[in-house]
Amino acid sequence: MTEPYTSILLVESRGAVRIITMNRPDKLNALNTELTQAIHDALVEADSAPEIRAIVLAGSGRGFCAGADLAEFDTLTPDNQDLVDRRADLTCRTQAMMQGLSKPIVSAVQGAAIGGGAGLAIGCDMMVAATNLKFGYPELKHSIVPALVMTGLQRSLGRKAAFEMISLGRLIGAEEALSLGLCNRVVAPEALLDAALEIAEAWATANPLAMAAAKSLYYRVGDLPYDEAMVAGRELNAKMRSFRREAK
Repeated sequence: MTEPYTSILLVESRGAVRIITMNRPDKLNALNTELTQAIHDALVEADSAPEIRAIVLAGSGRGFCAGADLAEFDTLTPDNQDLVDRRADLTCRTQAMMQGLSKPIVSAVQGAAIGGGAGLAIGCDMMVAATNLKFGYPELKHSIVPALVMTGLQRSLGRKAAFEMISLGRLIGAEEALSLGLCNRVVAPEALLDAALEIAEAWATANPLAMAAAKSLYYRVGDLPYDEAMVAGRELNAKMRSFRREAK
């Protein structure tokens, strides 16, 4: 059964899979401070729960997440610098945390995935997109810089294509996102959650020690020179001999 984590976030466990669903459908799940904090806390809790082996991040209603809630910007001014700094820190930690989770996470993305919402979508280890996807970073059109999502986009997409996306603010659809390598699957909207669950349930069958180690090494080697990356792989190759024994 799906239960409210807060009034704006739903959490459901299906076996070893935790489904976290943003629940501000009337606002296209726009990210205010309350929702951002709830996502952060729910991800931390899911990662620490021993019975959970994989995570799905979804959004209720017509859109996945329309990005920052601009209505909150009226209070985020230089006159409230402490509030601005705390919100920026929370947003940064939440956007960056998915790759640091020990458990794999897949996003199920329909409709609008804009700005910070796009960042959450591609910040997950895999992404399933519905055919009605509208994905992009139009912040410059609103005199805002996509500062906290720029790093993830550039590393996912490459410099030239990423600069085109943030500088022109063009929204792309599911098939283009697939061709650019931003998502892994494209499905009909009604099949979206099932497709994401299929991936998560496959992850959940793996040895959790091996999965956590594989995920950690995957992101680690991406930031290392080749020789250092091979050393890291060699170290894990020796350690993994214990995984089968420890899992018994």
